[in-house]
Amino acid sequence: MSLGMAYIFLDESGDLGFDMAKPRTSKFFVITFLCCANKRPIEKLVSKCHAELKRKHRKKGGILHCHEEKPVTRQRLLERLAGKDCSVMVIYLDKRRVYTKLQDEKEVVYNYVTNILLDRIMTKRLLGQNPGEIELVASRKETNRFLNENFKTYLREKVRGNHGIDIKVEVRTPHEEKSLQAVDFVSWAIFRMREFGDGTYYDLIKDKIVEESPLYPS
Repeated sequence: MSLGMAYIFLDESGDLGFDMAKPRTSKFFVITFLCCANKRPIEKLVSKCHAELKRKHRKKGGILHCHEEKPVTRQRLLERLAGKDCSVMVIYLDKRRVYTKLQDEKEVVYNYVTNILLDRIMTKRLLGQNPGEIELVASRKETNRFLNENFKTYLREKVRGNHGIDIKVEVRTPHEEKSLQAVDFVSWAIFRMREFGDGTYYDLIKDKIVEESPLYPS
């Protein structure tokens, strides 16, 4: 029996720069999937968190960006998300372990990492034994030039070839898709844990994480 619609929201934290001598280059790159069957409760909690901001802090278009928000907003959103019917899968890349030849092929790395995570979701049947229509929505960011038609085609073909499932892949802005704002908070919290050992926000959402794996295990 089909489970109907299933959603996967994708966001990343960190960067894919490999010049570790540069002060703003991150040690880790994290890709996070937020999975759910019903995205409406997540959209509503995002809207509620934005409405609770003091008027002078409200953003045009109602967009929340975790790294720009106050701790109380981060805590509210993550605590509320922890109470929703959703799950999180994470793959993280310790860039010091990336093969030298891949360091100049950032688009290949991005697509490869994303596909591994998607493959694990399908293998674990995280969306059910017989999911209906699956829509993966990736967050479009001004700095992200990897999310293009090649990215969408690559993922669709990989999932069809490996699992016999057709998925819909879209790239949208957090303004167009409110649930992307939620996965932004989750990804930021996980990145803080990996990059700086700060589990303050990670601990709020950790019970929703069904898998958190390195790309290159030790």
